Amino acid sequence: MTLNSLRPQAEKLMMPLVKALERMGVAPNLLSIASLISAVLAGVFFYYSFSKTFLFLAALMVLLNAFFDATDGALATLIGATKKGDFLDHVLDRYSDTFIICGIFFGGYAPWQVGVVAIIGVLLTSYMGTQAQALDIGRYYGGILGRADRLMMIFLATIANLVYTNEIYGMSILGWMLVIVAITSHLTAIQRFAHVWKKLSKK
Repeated sequence: MTLNSLRPQAEKLMMPLVKALERMGVAPNLLSIASLISAVLAGVFFYYSFSKTFLFLAALMVLLNAFFDATDGALATLIGATKKGDFLDHVLDRYSDTFIICGIFFGGYAPWQVGVVAIIGVLLTSYMGTQAQALDIGRYYGGILGRADRLMMIFLATIANLVYTNEIYGMSILGWMLVIVAITSHLTAIQRFAHVWKKLSKK
């Protein structure tokens, strides 16, 4: 949750751009869709990353996905988020996570078993956060690995994979990154479950 704790500072830095988008009449939903398109392209480039160019493009698309995701949230906050927009954002984020992770393990960077465990952990992490909101506890972003942290890890691991292409104990850097995501996502889901359970016990 390192990067999520920096969200207020990031939103301040992004505010000039966000205000410019507002003046242009850009809707947050459009940015959410752009975020999904970036994730789909990232997954495709990971899958077809037979060249360093495609792997670089995959890293770029992951970065764009994170950028659009942060921007649509800041813009929605500025102009007033709607329940429909919030719902759409969460649905598209889950598709984005799935496309990116599937692209990595379908591309051969990690065994499919690792990829499946990672996807389950990521989806459960998100579910715990939004379920807290559904139970009137308030949306909870706690835990050791939030979405922003995960995207940055994937981006950095992709760049590292470009620089160092050899395997380490049978897997690439991207593969080991996916192992870390798989483990930490489940730990985060457990942390969020414990938080929600504790809150419910006090009611």
